[in-house]
Formats: sequence, structure tokens, C-alpha cells
Amino acid sequence: MTDCGEDAKLEVKQASKEFKESENVAEKYSAMTGTKNSDVNMNVGELSAAFTAVPTHKSMKKQIQFANQEEKQEFSKFPTKTGRRSLSRSISQSSTDSYSSAASYTDSSDDETSPREKTQVNSKGSSDFCVKNIKQAEFGRREIEIAEQDMSALISLRKRAQGEKPLAGAKVVGCTHITAQTAVLIETLVALGAQCRWTACNIYSTQNEVAAALAESGVSVFAWKGESEDDFWWCIDRCVNVEGWQANMILDDGGDLTHWVYKKYPSVFKKVRGIVEESVTGVHRLYQLSKAGKLCVPAMNVNDSVTKQKFDNLYCCRESILDGLKRTTDVMFGGKQVVVCGYGEVGKGCCSALKALGAIVCVTEIDPICALQACMDGFKVVKLNEVVRQMDMVITCTGNKNVVTREHLDRMKNGCIVCNMGHSNTEIDVASLRTPELTWERVRSQVDHVIWPDGKRVILLAEGRLLNLSCSTVPSFVLSITATTQALALIELYNAPEGRYKQDVYLLPKKMDEYVASLHLPNFDAHLTELSDEQAKYMGLNKNGPFKPNYYRY
Repeated sequence: MTDCGEDAKLEVKQASKEFKESENVAEKYSAMTGTKNSDVNMNVGELSAAFTAVPTHKSMKKQIQFANQEEKQEFSKFPTKTGRRSLSRSISQSSTDSYSSAASYTDSSDDETSPREKTQVNSKGSSDFCVKNIKQAEFGRREIEIAEQDMSALISLRKRAQGEKPLAGAKVVGCTHITAQTAVLIETLVALGAQCRWTACNIYSTQNEVAAALAESGVSVFAWKGESEDDFWWCIDRCVNVEGWQANMILDDGGDLTHWVYKKYPSVFKKVRGIVEESVTGVHRLYQLSKAGKLCVPAMNVNDSVTKQKFDNLYCCRESILDGLKRTTDVMFGGKQVVVCGYGEVGKGCCSALKALGAIVCVTEIDPICALQACMDGFKVVKLNEVVRQMDMVITCTGNKNVVTREHLDRMKNGCIVCNMGHSNTEIDVASLRTPELTWERVRSQVDHVIWPDGKRVILLAEGRLLNLSCSTVPSFVLSITATTQALALIELYNAPEGRYKQDVYLLPKKMDEYVASLHLPNFDAHLTELSDEQAKYMGLNKNGPFKPNYYRY
């Protein structure tokens, strides 16, 4: 390049600023001049100056002639080759963080230190919590505010009962998924007078920023995404075992918290006034305790309430199954062979969604009634071992254990996707895959390729844990229905006069189910028809409900 002159010098200096952090200038220069990358022996500063200062229609030499020593020193400030690599990593990581933060801070942190090893304090000076990073609280608060917009019924309940404080004196220990929607429930309980300590029922479903927001607001929360098994039980114990505070209510999802208190703190368990359980797994464990005569407190089975079964289990899973599979595998559903194990409400929702997108769906079932329902809905009912070789996806939603065994996994074809939509992580025999002859390859968050000696790969999602809450999110509106049901169940058990509930498992009263549904109807501008006195008398009903007997199947 020829001597630049004063104007050119200014252009060169400007160019050095504009392209200081560019990683691709060499490629641009090569494309412009026709030179090979290996022929360009300039540093980033020189190359950027050449690219900017000279019109593209003129030929250029490979070296810049500096007008004076001062200008040359200006260019010497650019990173060395090593420095450029570091800068490249810095820019790349920053871009990744920005992309991740668009949805959640949960996976964007580089800090691998266990939260148990950190000392964190919120703005009120409290350290009675353990979360990934308390500094994420502001972002978590925005997540909670967004969830509140679609949980108007729960907010309405909060406003109606806030003055009465029906949970004043209640000390609630909870073990649920910790998401923005659950946070709305927890803060509703606090607004109604309860003191809360909370932990996560799933090691992968916690939204770290939401946990931070709860901790910042004063809730003692012990949870973070990616806990180990030891962390999981440690967090539960920290919630229960605290000096000067003893739980008198339990809100559980899966039964792990109830089991821990029952086994480790029997004196606390006996003084609990009520247990609210929302999962089929946890309810099953409660009924086992009751049958054995070991359940010494009343418990409310929220899982089998109509509002939970029909809306959370059916409608929520109908949408979130697709979300979880798409986010993790980018799979196209049209024409795929899918087997869904279990045709309860969760299975019905999954099958409906997959069929709508063109998947060829078959079902496994143990219950002849559910099996007949599947047949009438157009699904072939099969045994898993009969079809497993042909399946592109295997989805479990039974609440049972060892539904998919090592034998099934060995027979699956290359690329088969295996996941679980039931609460428990026992449905897929994941432990049988942790053997020396199989290789595990983590390909993205919550996605593992398990590789057989012959090269066959099975795609395992969330290590067999709950897919939708481990790998995606669920609709706030549906969770509003479940959360409102849980809140009412806690209020009912806590305020029930002595003798109303014995040491057994109860269903939510029908009147409460109907009340929960009525709170959500305004979202759709729905208007209920009212019975006339004559009609009510003819049907033998109260005009204000309940409108169906307890044995009615919706």
C-alpha cells in the first residue's frame, strides 16, 4: 500500500478501533483480494486498517507502511495470537451467555462450585437458604411476574383470603418442582399467613433464578438444578431439621419429603396436622402407609382430584410432551413409530398430541378399561416386547417401575428416543445402562447417547426423569389450577375441626374442585347456566353445587 497521507492516517486509526475485536477480518480481506489466509502475515490491527482504508476496486500490497512511529505503536496494542484466541473465547462465551439468558440463567453459569460450599446472603442479611446464585434473584422475579399473569385464579384466591390469613401459624415444608409457577403458589401461601421452607422434588427441574428470587424474598429454599443424589436428600433434611422451627404441614410431590420425615423425624411426623400430595407416586406411598396402619396424620390426595387429573395430567402433558421432545432432540413427529406405556390421563394427553402431529402411536396397558379406551380412540394396544424393535420413540407414563428394562433397551433400534413422562424415575431401568460395555455421551443438556459395543445409540432424555419439567416448561395456566387446588387443600386440612379427618387419605371435597374450576372460567369469558328452583328440585341438587356425586367420572 502507498503512503497514506493525513486523511489516510485518520482512516487507519478509525479502522483500528472499529475492527479491534473482529475475528473474521482475515477472511474478509482474503475474499476481497483473492489472497490465501496463509499468505496474510499481518496482525488484526494491520489487516483491519487495510480493509477499511483502501477501496475494494484498488489493488493492495500485503504490508502497511506507517507514516510515523506513533502510528506504529498504536497498532502494536492489538492482541497477540494467543491474546486473539482468548478474545475469541471471551466473545463466544459472551454470546452463549446472552443467548441462554434470553430464556433462563439456569444453564448459563460457569461456576461449578457446589452451592453447599458457598456462603450467600440475601439483601435482608439472611443466609437460611442454599441456591445456585442469589445474584440471579432479579431475573427470577421477572419470571415469577410473567407466570402470575397467567395464574389469575391463584392470585384471585390470594387477594380474597389475604385479609383472613387462613394459614396463620401454619409452618409448611414443601417438596415440589421449583419453577416460576410453583413460586406463585409459595408466595400465595406466605401471603395467607404461612411460614414456608422449600426444596425440590426433582434434581433437574429447578429454575435457579426462581429459587434465587424466593430466597431473596425470605423463603428458606434449598434447591438448584443438577443436584446429586446426596444433595437432594441434604436439601430435604435442611428444610426439616432446623432449630426453633418445626413443620406442622407437608406439601409433597412424589412422597420423598413425607418418607424422609416419617423415617428420620417420627416425632415431627406425629405432630403434623396434614399432608397434601399431588403425584400418583406419592399418593400410592400414602395409601401403603395407611394400609399398614402407619399413617398417623390425615392426608389429602390432590392427584385424584378432578381438577388435577383432567387439567394438569391430561391437558398439560398434551402440550408439554411435544415441547420437551422438540427442545431436546429437534425430532420431527410425522411418520414416527411411537409406543406410549400407560393410557391414564398423562398417557391420553401424550397420545393425543403425538397423533395430531402425524406420529403412528401404539399403547401398552395393564388395565382392560384403559386399554379399551385406547382402542376406541384409535390406538393399537400392544405388548412392549412385541414392538420395541420397530419403535422410534418409547415414552413411559405409568408411575410404576422397570416398565422399560435392559432387555427392551438392548433390542431397540439405533437412534430410538427413550423418555419418561411419569413422576418417578424408576420407570426406565437406567441403572442397568451404567455398565462397562456401554458408553455414555452427553450431547446437550439433559440428552445422553448410550452407545452399545456395535455402535448402536439409544437417546436417553433427562436420565429417565420427568421429561417436561426437566427439559422444558409447562403452561402457567394449567399449573394455576393445580396450585389453587393445593392451596385449598392446605387451608382445609389446617383449619378443619378436630375429628373431621381421621388418620387416612382423603380426596378433595367435590365442592372445592368445582370452586377451583369456577375461579378459572373468567379467563375464557365463560358464563355458567344457573338451575331454576324447579330444575334443582327435579335433579335433587343444591343450586350452588356440588353438581356431581363423588363417584361421577368426568
